[in-house]
Amino acid sequence: MNYRHIFHAGNFADVVKHALLALVVDYLTRKDKPFFVLDTHAGLGAYDLDSEPARRTGESDDGIGRVLAAESPPPELEPYRRALATVAADRPGRWYPGSPRLARALLRPDDRLVAVELHPEDVEALKAEFARDRQVKVVHLDGYTALKAYVPPKERRGLVLIDPPFEQPDEFARLIETLQAAHAKWPTGIYALWYPVKGGGQVPRFHGALAGAGLGDVLLTELTITSPDPGNRLTGTGMVIINPPWLLADQASALLPWLTAVLGRDSGAGWRVEWLSRK
Repeated sequence: MNYRHIFHAGNFADVVKHALLALVVDYLTRKDKPFFVLDTHAGLGAYDLDSEPARRTGESDDGIGRVLAAESPPPELEPYRRALATVAADRPGRWYPGSPRLARALLRPDDRLVAVELHPEDVEALKAEFARDRQVKVVHLDGYTALKAYVPPKERRGLVLIDPPFEQPDEFARLIETLQAAHAKWPTGIYALWYPVKGGGQVPRFHGALAGAGLGDVLLTELTITSPDPGNRLTGTGMVIINPPWLLADQASALLPWLTAVLGRDSGAGWRVEWLSRK
């Protein structure tokens, strides 16, 4: 409840997460049938990069700022850039879309989004962001509770994005427990789990637990901007995708090297795409 994403909006972790998210949503649009998106930790919806909190950290300069200034972006970045352009066309100034606004930019008329947020101030901003939008429902609720309540959806195809703030020491364990329960109810859904890459050994244990969780196809994507830090400093960003689109492993393997070159801080930067488990 203390975490406020405005200080970090548009940073390197947002860029990587949202570029991969856009690829998944774009894949879902390739079939005629409607689909559903559940964003369990939605945040504000959109972030003013000229606001005092955003300028205080300046993290967007080393994230989306670098990406928009870079030459020769790969075709795998196109869905993300298309969503950014849609959001930019809707409002003046320097705004960066959160995950619900980015996903909304790629939806078709019959697709549906449920955006869940627990913070009392942020959920009001989120409601204002999507006021009068019949394709979006904003819910004031704990994200893990919402995950239990909203799957399976009536559409039977779609995506769940789980992107918690990782404020609690048991966040990884709670994430896996809730995911297993949701997967048992909706085994064909796509689940994207974001996590921070820090020291302390939690991430390898998280990967091991996912590999043994009986979730079928589990794809790991990860990008680091610098060498591992033994402390608690954020050095990278990861996304695990359950039931990934069949093209995603190849797309991520083409996209992440380019993003690493653009976003990396030193020779310790790197990326990986690998399977934690397969059916």
